[in-house]
Amino acid sequence: MSESPLSILVIDDDRNHADVVVASLEKLGADCVIAHSQSDALEKIQSRYFDVIITDLMLERQDSGIEILKAVKQFSEETEIIVVTGHNSVKIAVEAMRQGAFNYLQKPLDLQQLRTITERAGESSRLRRINRELTQRLDEKFGFTGVLGNSPEMLAVIERLKRVATTDATVLIQGETGTGKELFAQSIHQNSPRKNKPFVALNCGALSEHILESELFGHVKGAFTDASSDRLGKFEYANGGTIFLDEVGDMPMPTQIKLLRVLENSEVTRVGSNTTIKINVRILSATNRNLEEAVASGSFRQDLYHRLKVVTIRIPPLRERSVDIPVLLDHFLKQFAKRYGKTIKGITPAARKILFNFDWPGNVRQLRNVAESMIVVDYDGLIDRDDLPEEIGGILMLPNSAEVAVSDKTWNVDGLRGLRELVGKPLTEIERIFIMETLQSVAGNREEAAQILGIGERTLYRKIKEYGI
Repeated sequence: MSESPLSILVIDDDRNHADVVVASLEKLGADCVIAHSQSDALEKIQSRYFDVIITDLMLERQDSGIEILKAVKQFSEETEIIVVTGHNSVKIAVEAMRQGAFNYLQKPLDLQQLRTITERAGESSRLRRINRELTQRLDEKFGFTGVLGNSPEMLAVIERLKRVATTDATVLIQGETGTGKELFAQSIHQNSPRKNKPFVALNCGALSEHILESELFGHVKGAFTDASSDRLGKFEYANGGTIFLDEVGDMPMPTQIKLLRVLENSEVTRVGSNTTIKINVRILSATNRNLEEAVASGSFRQDLYHRLKVVTIRIPPLRERSVDIPVLLDHFLKQFAKRYGKTIKGITPAARKILFNFDWPGNVRQLRNVAESMIVVDYDGLIDRDDLPEEIGGILMLPNSAEVAVSDKTWNVDGLRGLRELVGKPLTEIERIFIMETLQSVAGNREEAAQILGIGERTLYRKIKEYGI
């Protein structure tokens, strides 16, 4: 077993049975969380990572456990699932095994067997996670730094990157603004035989036609008014290496013609010169435009389009691979915490849920900027809603406002007057009020409320019963 406790989610609509299972697993030193419904379980699965999930196959419906199993495998392939079934649903348990469940147990449970199988599932989960992290580190070592993600969409893209990297084929990278097209181009270069030669990037949409041609092909002295000396172009500078043409869809038509000649003849001519210069450069390009529509409208040359897209790689927007958000978020938070010399203990489920459900129109670039912002404004080492930008659901903390920070949490009380009303009340009554307010602030989510209050979920459950909340 690992030094850190196993993180386990127990899903059972029988509250007493769930308590018995948790009590047995806590003897292993496990960190257990309970969910009593499918919706509650799915919310918890999305908000944090679990090594093992133990779920009853029959919650609201007979196949609820199968649906939970499928959802878990979408969010975390490393998590192992143990299903619990009665005698009349063994067939469903067998189907769950086919769908990827680690094992199944029949009621009434043998608690020793439960602990043994859970330990084995935990070891399997952590081995799979270690293997994934090792593979990720190897990818980073060999040039895929920052290309992060465990979603099927991203794994397919990374596999395609690996296949094309070792060749000299031209590659057209397509994707929305902010998806990281230049990063993918760098990854291709770093995994190619040209990795020890220059990688040169140029944004074709940011320059006028004449400046762009000078940047790409160079110029000779006297070629135009400000040409006071000969100038090396990007193609000559990148000789032997790779040139990345970003926003190639915005390239002016005359420059497209000259670029096509470079692709066909592997030679450039400086602006104002008649002498051709042989080059050996791999061309990677990127665009967020639909080049087929541009070809149809006549704004982009069809022959150039086909020369640039020998291989096409489409980077999916973040909204299509939301399962990658936790991986990217943790990566950026660590990166910026190190840069700004801050220690971050973690991120609350409430903040993580908001970040996970946001649409991210600016894609990975926007997520990265938000992560940096959260690190900069955080003051207590715990990323919470008050650290999030307002436009994605953060709470603005202002002096003397109705938002009062208490124990690292924002409470909706009526300023200092609300706090003074607690003076003179018994501690048990104050505790009851704070538990009620906390549960209300998190829409009844007991796990999140327990984390905010700094107590165990089972302790919170007992106090709810005790105070009749």
